[in-house]
Amino acid sequence: MSHDVQKGWLDRPVDERDHTLGPSHASITLVEYGSYACGYCREANESIATVRDYFGDRVRYVFRQRPIPHHELARRAAELVERAEGEQFWKVHMALMTRSSELTEEDLVAVAAELDIDPDDSQTSATAERAKERVESDVASAKASGVLMTPSFFINNRRYDGPWDEQSLCDAMRGTLEHRLRSVTLDFVGWGPSAGVLLLLTTLLALVLTNSPLGAAFEALWHQDVGMVFGDLGFRMSLRHWINDGLLTIFFLVVGLEIKREITVGHLASRRSAALPIAAAIGGMVVPALLYLLIIPAGPWTYGWGVPMATDTAFAIALMAVLGRRVPVELRVFLTAAAIVDDIGSILVVAAVYSGPLQLGYLAVGAVIVGALGLLNQSRVYRVLPYMALGILLWACVHASGLHATLAGVLLALFIPTRPPPNFQALLTQANLIVSADEANGKDVLRHGPSLPALRALDAIHERLESPASRVLRLAGGRSTYLVLPLFALANAGVVISTDALSGHNGLLFAIMTGLVIGKPIGLILASRIAVWTNLAEKPDSYSWLQLAGAGGLAGIGFTMSLFIAGQAFPIDADFAAAKLAVLAASVLAAVIGVALLWGAAEQKER
Repeated sequence: MSHDVQKGWLDRPVDERDHTLGPSHASITLVEYGSYACGYCREANESIATVRDYFGDRVRYVFRQRPIPHHELARRAAELVERAEGEQFWKVHMALMTRSSELTEEDLVAVAAELDIDPDDSQTSATAERAKERVESDVASAKASGVLMTPSFFINNRRYDGPWDEQSLCDAMRGTLEHRLRSVTLDFVGWGPSAGVLLLLTTLLALVLTNSPLGAAFEALWHQDVGMVFGDLGFRMSLRHWINDGLLTIFFLVVGLEIKREITVGHLASRRSAALPIAAAIGGMVVPALLYLLIIPAGPWTYGWGVPMATDTAFAIALMAVLGRRVPVELRVFLTAAAIVDDIGSILVVAAVYSGPLQLGYLAVGAVIVGALGLLNQSRVYRVLPYMALGILLWACVHASGLHATLAGVLLALFIPTRPPPNFQALLTQANLIVSADEANGKDVLRHGPSLPALRALDAIHERLESPASRVLRLAGGRSTYLVLPLFALANAGVVISTDALSGHNGLLFAIMTGLVIGKPIGLILASRIAVWTNLAEKPDSYSWLQLAGAGGLAGIGFTMSLFIAGQAFPIDADFAAAKLAVLAASVLAAVIGVALLWGAAEQKER
């Protein structure tokens, strides 16, 4: 799919082929792809007329044909109207849009009479051929622009996905601050590398501030205690701990839901499709840990063997997105699936190795809460609120028990239910009946909206359209990627870059960098080779072994989970600072190696 289609931009600008109303120099151009057999286009036609009256000469309106597919009457109507020119086009266009509530054969007869042509002629005349070509051109333009339904609107070449009422259209065409912010945000989020770029910017900001005259104040900020106090009782943590133990729970919740989705319906659902990324991920975790233990002598640093095991999905996938078509889609799927398995391994390592002394009382209460979550799931409770309330209590118990509090997010993800997909046709029919019945009982629905009982029924239908797991993933996924992880980077990536920070830590730096830069790709490639050689898995022909090696190089970008584990493994500030430098340096080096391999492999394929 092209970049423009994904972004929702018009494939070709308005030109002399188009039917337009309004001056060519108008500051706003509104393009509609519509069909005369579409009832929604007829309803939206009134809104368009109001908008045109409001903006006057500041707007140019363009109508392009997109007949409803496999609808013979819609196609004939479009070709018939396209036989008109200039003012006559708009006359018959408005006649079809307003003549009746549903397009009929009588409508075509009336339009044909207006044009003084036979609607059942052989369609072989030059005028008829030109009309057919214009419709085909508009249909091709609609497809290239990513139009999936009618009506679809484009404001100044950008697709408008908001409501069709006059006020919403006017706000979008005026470019209000709210609409501009929303557009900019959607553009950024829709850009493939956006998550990695934001993470990189916050990392650089943390490094710059830490090594600036503001460094002491910046570090002191993260040590500020924040919490709640009720008389003699209270709960307080430093700002950094709130981010690492609190906000990062959202990240672990999202990871847990993504793992659950991949295992149930995603790339890990079948043994054949899952075997290669699972084997690659296991190799990519075991070999770096072994290399680290071979380099580091017995002592306090031995505890850091989990640091080079992790892969930062955001950075790795962002770099693949930057490379565009040089990276096959199947290779992105492979690395994403391997990173998800990698996340499972990291979560298990954190739970088993990097937890404090256990408090059995709190663990027992946590177990009761987990049982309550299981009961909600088995009882098919599909409201999100009860799960979230129990999730907060579970977080408090896990935190007090000595386990790392973020594990509560993974446990919660296991119990947030999915459910069978809805019958969309039945729900749509029910929604239409509710609105129709409401309108029949009182005309106020057209001015003030549906009644309270109707709104409650529509809310229930809306809730059925999406499972609780999908809803939480949709709502929390963006916040995890664009808020939690950047805040985590800002709070943890700052390290003073100086020779003093490296003094006495050369072995630690070498072990972490070797594990990430060398151990990760070697483990990933070696395990993949063994899995294919033993017929446990099959490598797709769409990418070569050299390209898989490039993905292995990118897997050496540790960052988020590596920094997180380093924070648990190295309680001494000097050791943690050296580990952070090693992770950052290794991630940069791994990114360069991975990109170079993928770029070279793509050129080799082209030759």
